[in-house]
Amino acid sequence: MTQQWYSGRVALVTGAGSGIGQETALRLAREGATVVGCDTDAAGLAATEKLLADDGLVARLMTADVTDQADIDRLVAALPDGRIDLLANVAGIMDYFLPVTELDDETWDRVIAVNLTGPMRLCRAVLPAMQARGEGAIVNVSSIGGLTGSVAGTAYVSAKHGLIGLTRSLACLYGPDGIRTNAVCPGGVRTGIGRTAFAKSQWAFERLAKSFERGMRTAEPDEIASLICWLGSPEARNVNGAVIASDGGWTA
Repeated sequence: MTQQWYSGRVALVTGAGSGIGQETALRLAREGATVVGCDTDAAGLAATEKLLADDGLVARLMTADVTDQADIDRLVAALPDGRIDLLANVAGIMDYFLPVTELDDETWDRVIAVNLTGPMRLCRAVLPAMQARGEGAIVNVSSIGGLTGSVAGTAYVSAKHGLIGLTRSLACLYGPDGIRTNAVCPGGVRTGIGRTAFAKSQWAFERLAKSFERGMRTAEPDEIASLICWLGSPEARNVNGAVIASDGGWTA
């Protein structure tokens, strides 16, 4: 990747206050993009802002919840001249490894809202601007939980499978408009998602834990961010509707 690919381009990144989202925002800014980023964690956004400042860079960072339509409207309004070249749907939460028989409605609703409904609403909000320009890229961060049922609870697996379905639908329907939509499926990554990753159901976790033995390594967030940025760049102009695992061979 070189700076020229994102010079003059605008990127919207969710989950920009930590982990993969933070590294994606940093990388895009370093490669010349105007970055609009959001997170529910104001302290995390402040940390991102400092990291950018240390490199002599700035971004438009705001506290926002992707499950709130009013916040989505604010994000879109913050895009310079209404332009957007890349939407990176990175924000996500886990589901405490809850199986369906122990899954409460509140957890289900929140996980689906953050991991699937929010990305859908953001796609819906930015697609008209991309269509008007005849180009654009969307990268949805799913998970190997979108490829298998053996790494998380029912709500998370359902949402991440759904996000892959959303990705493929957009790739098919909007590809002819010059808009590419792809999904990245990380395995284990060192991120703040761990706050919702502790097990509330011991028996379910023990059954799922067998699959964890396949995890060969835990990735750093920048390793996933580099793939997101490549998919959003002109170098990936022939990649549309792809679902790419970045899991160190976990699903091999």
